[in-house]
Amino acid sequence: MSWGTELWDQFDNLEKHTQWGIDFLDKYAKFVKDRIEIEQNYAKQLRNLVKKYCLKRTPKDEEPRFTFCIAFFNILNELNDYAGQREVVAEEIGHRVFGELMKYYYEIKTERKMHLQEGRKAQQYLESCFKQMDNSKKKFERECREAEKAQQTFERLDNDTNATKSDVEKAKQQLNIRTHMADESKNEYAAQLQNFNAEQHKHYYIVIPQVYKHLQEMDEQRTMKMSESYRGFAEAERKVIPIITKCLDGMVLAAKSVDERRDSQIVVDCFKSGFEPPGDFPFEDYSQHIYRTVSDGTIGTPKSEGIRVEQKMTVGKAKGKLWPFGKKPKGPALEDFSHLPPEQRRKKLQQRIDELSRELQKETDQKEALNKMKDVYEKNPQMGDPSSLQPKLAETMNNIERLKMEIHKNEAWLSEVEGKVIQRGERRHSTEANHLVAQGRESPEGSYTEDSNQEVRVQPQPHIHPEFDDEFDDDEPLPAIGHCRALYPFDGNNEGTLAMKEGEIMYIIEEDKGDGWTRARRQNGEEGYVPTSYVDITLEKNSKGS
Repeated sequence: MSWGTELWDQFDNLEKHTQWGIDFLDKYAKFVKDRIEIEQNYAKQLRNLVKKYCLKRTPKDEEPRFTFCIAFFNILNELNDYAGQREVVAEEIGHRVFGELMKYYYEIKTERKMHLQEGRKAQQYLESCFKQMDNSKKKFERECREAEKAQQTFERLDNDTNATKSDVEKAKQQLNIRTHMADESKNEYAAQLQNFNAEQHKHYYIVIPQVYKHLQEMDEQRTMKMSESYRGFAEAERKVIPIITKCLDGMVLAAKSVDERRDSQIVVDCFKSGFEPPGDFPFEDYSQHIYRTVSDGTIGTPKSEGIRVEQKMTVGKAKGKLWPFGKKPKGPALEDFSHLPPEQRRKKLQQRIDELSRELQKETDQKEALNKMKDVYEKNPQMGDPSSLQPKLAETMNNIERLKMEIHKNEAWLSEVEGKVIQRGERRHSTEANHLVAQGRESPEGSYTEDSNQEVRVQPQPHIHPEFDDEFDDDEPLPAIGHCRALYPFDGNNEGTLAMKEGEIMYIIEEDKGDGWTRARRQNGEEGYVPTSYVDITLEKNSKGS
């Protein structure tokens, strides 16, 4: 099927059709451009989304450890890679589809213009041939009419008896001239007619079919080009499907990596204090004071002061909070992490020891490298001056010594913490046994009570050590600034500390100065330091010492 034979007389419609095809190509190119912008904006928005929710730079000890957090950040990484693939799609479409389409668009416009110019030129030439033929035809017609008029004039004069011979001769000559001119016009018209018919045949069977063939090939090429661009449009997407599939598989794998048991264990590791749960409260026999006499030798508390203490207790109960079960008390971070619970302190110390060990290994390796370099310089002076390495070597040695001291100091603290944790576990059992024994005693000497009306008595603890003697040898005891109730038992094995039982009430004579210790005094006058977190403190400005 050829446009040249089937559409020989449809030049104007073919011109419109080819123009419509080029306009459609341009419209499709704009569609591709809009798709590229959508892909680019989509990738940009995905990257911004990842950036918004991605983990900011945090200290090493604050990095996420929970599996669901790690899985989420892995998903963000996969999503970032997915956004990169959308950018690849946009780039591939822009290069393979849009770029080639726009290049072809300008080429086909130029080609169409050239073919149409050839068709119009052939059409104009045929029209000029037709005009020449038509002019010769009109001239021949005109000459024939003139010849007929000359013949009629000659015949009229020849039959007229009154006409002179000269008039007849003139009419005859005029007839001959007009007849000759008519014959020449006839020959010219025949030639022009033959030429036009030949040109017309050539136009409709050779020239125009050739032009239409080129237009047809051009239009078919445009259709094929669009088909290729459609396919390239899909291929650009298909190329990234394996990588996108890997991204999605990575997201699924990250989702499967979430382990609720492990996260629960991490919560335990993060917040485990190492303290033992509080033991059972001992039985307090409030009927003992009925059988007591003044000669019992117990240290009593005046009734009025007991009432006052009871009022203070009710007011201050909401004040003190035991931080293993609530918020940690805010205080300055100490070098030995003594402000932390035992288990967390042990973990921090172990972490610091590991970091210091890594730094020590680096410094040691650097020292060995400097010594080797120094030996090379000593054997080959032209390579460098050995003395130039001495400052750096000395600095490295100082760093090594410093790190060793730091490690030794932290290891000592770690040993102390680990020893205390073991002792606490052992002491827990002994404390419970002591409580059982205290409940079976008939002697009134063993317990403390929150009821300040009851007279209480305690055995003095001989754990006042020399390093605290200067603080305890005052001529007059320090005035009490409040009172406290023991929340946990404390053995007071360290120097300057004061042992206490659960529920025991003591006076506060010196507040916690930020080191985690509070100075307290028993009602028998014994003084010492107790852990601030082990007691519920109520401070009163008007309290007096006993």
